[in-house]
Amino acid sequence: MGGGDNGVMKSIRLHPGKEKSLRRKHPWVFDGAVARGGADSGETVRVESHEGRFLAWAAFSPRSRIRARVWSFDEAQRIDATFFSDRIARSIQARSFFDIRSDGLRLVHGESDGLPGLVVDRYGDVLVAQFTSCGTERWKQVITQALLDHTGLTQLYERSDASVRQLEGLPEVKGWLSGSGSTERVISEHGWRLALDIDRGHKTGFYLDQRENRQRFFQWTRHRRFETVLNCFCYTGGFTVAALAGGAGHVTSVDSSGPALEQARANVRLNALPLDRTDMLDADVNASLRQFLAQGRRFDAIVLDPPKLAPTVAHAERAARAYKDLNRLGLQLLQPGGVLFTFSCSGGISADLFHKIVASAGTDAEVDAFISERMAGAPDHPMTVHFPEGEYLKGLVLVRKY
Repeated sequence: MGGGDNGVMKSIRLHPGKEKSLRRKHPWVFDGAVARGGADSGETVRVESHEGRFLAWAAFSPRSRIRARVWSFDEAQRIDATFFSDRIARSIQARSFFDIRSDGLRLVHGESDGLPGLVVDRYGDVLVAQFTSCGTERWKQVITQALLDHTGLTQLYERSDASVRQLEGLPEVKGWLSGSGSTERVISEHGWRLALDIDRGHKTGFYLDQRENRQRFFQWTRHRRFETVLNCFCYTGGFTVAALAGGAGHVTSVDSSGPALEQARANVRLNALPLDRTDMLDADVNASLRQFLAQGRRFDAIVLDPPKLAPTVAHAERAARAYKDLNRLGLQLLQPGGVLFTFSCSGGISADLFHKIVASAGTDAEVDAFISERMAGAPDHPMTVHFPEGEYLKGLVLVRKY
């Protein structure tokens, strides 16, 4: 049923001084902090200071650099089915505080909801879950039942095919955990209809974290009446739909995935928007940007929403060069007075570093721009005080100076 509770508990003891992050309620214990002790994969362990004082209950991961992920800092807490049911109920309740104008939303956001290694999204009548840690894998059956109980839904699809599972020593898996049938869905977002496939789509099927940013791009387009829009890494056309709905004259959408572009065309048609006002280019974005520059093309608005280039800080330097090059080209392609929505979804790139990268790109492009807005993930993808790493999506809205 689950992974046992803390009736008879194994423990790990930390090296001297390595308890500081846990004292600040940070939920990760790295391998280098552990002096001795261990457990089976996903088993709950008692985390103790070098002196033997209780610090936390955590799920043990024998192969990961993150050797333990904290379930609770309360010594009296039992890690059992009731614990997971309560945590999931609390996560779902927290989403009622936000004004989410969509039937596609995130219900559980890992560490931010006290459930490290678990992501759960709802797309209308179906739940999609990712179990990316040994702890959530061990408790999968219990978690699945709690999700169905607290949502009243009967269909739950697993998308545990993220590469991060390899770091935990877990195989990549996907398929129905409850229910069956088609994996295609259509969700409503700000009055638009967006089709997706929970089996083949990125992440759990769609980029729900950009929901409010798509709405903001629609508002900018409606206000400024952009004649020419460039949507880079367009995927299934969320920002394209937002631009056309806002009255954009023409939208050029670029992605290197043919199936994603077909879905983007379908989403334009689904919203009764004019396909003759959009071009869908199956091409490399960097090469396309250079080609547009050589052709002397300019755009009133550009969206740069590349895939994750720096999953960890170790990848930051190489990713920074790629982000800088993209933003340099983007700024050069903007008309004076044009607007750039530029994003990074890399956890290894902080908001401050991203700002510096974009500033450096502006210097190289010999383009100055006003920073009009700072963007973040949707409110159902929260960052908490104790877990700043949860701020993976960040963005800037730049207006090129005349």
